[in-house]
Amino acid sequence: MKSTIQVIKADERHIDGIAKVCTDGYWATYGDSYPKEYIQRIVKEFYNADRILNEVTTSNKHWGGYFVAVENGKVLGAGGGGMIGKAAGEIFVLYLDPDRRNEGIGTKILDALTTQQKEFGADEQWVSVGKGNQKGIPFYESRDFIFKYEKQSYGNIEGENFVSLRYYRPI
Repeated sequence: MKSTIQVIKADERHIDGIAKVCTDGYWATYGDSYPKEYIQRIVKEFYNADRILNEVTTSNKHWGGYFVAVENGKVLGAGGGGMIGKAAGEIFVLYLDPDRRNEGIGTKILDALTTQQKEFGADEQWVSVGKGNQKGIPFYESRDFIFKYEKQSYGNIEGENFVSLRYYRPI
C-alpha cells in the first residue's frame, strides 16, 4: 500500500524530525561549498531542540511556525516563514530529506507557506538562497521566483564573505 505524504502544521511531536531533516538538508546543500565550521555553527544555532520547540509553539504573522511533510509519522521536509512587511512574506527555511528530493515534497511545503502568507496579507514573497546552491536556485526559479540582488549571508563572521541571492515573486 502506497502511503500519502501530508503537509501539516508542526507541533512538539515533530521537533526531532525537523532537526534531522534541516540538519541533513543543510549539510547536503552546502557540505561541498562551505567550510565545516560554518555549517556546524549555523546548524547549532537554528536546528537545535530548544529553538525548534519554541518555533513550533510560537506562531504569528512574523513567524508562522513550521510546516512539515510527514509520511507514516516520519518528517520528510520542513519549512517556515513569515511576514517581513505589510504585504511581503518570506520563506525563512525549507529543507527536505536529501534522499526524497524531486517528489514534489518541497512544492507542497512552499504551497502551504504561500497560502499562510496570503492569509496574512502578502502579495509578494521573498527568499534568500546561498550563492551556488544548485538545489535551491533551480527549485525557486522553476516556481517563478526572480533574482533581485546579492547580499552578505546571515551568519558570516569576520573573514567570511558568503553571499546570499535574494529572490522575489508576486503571489
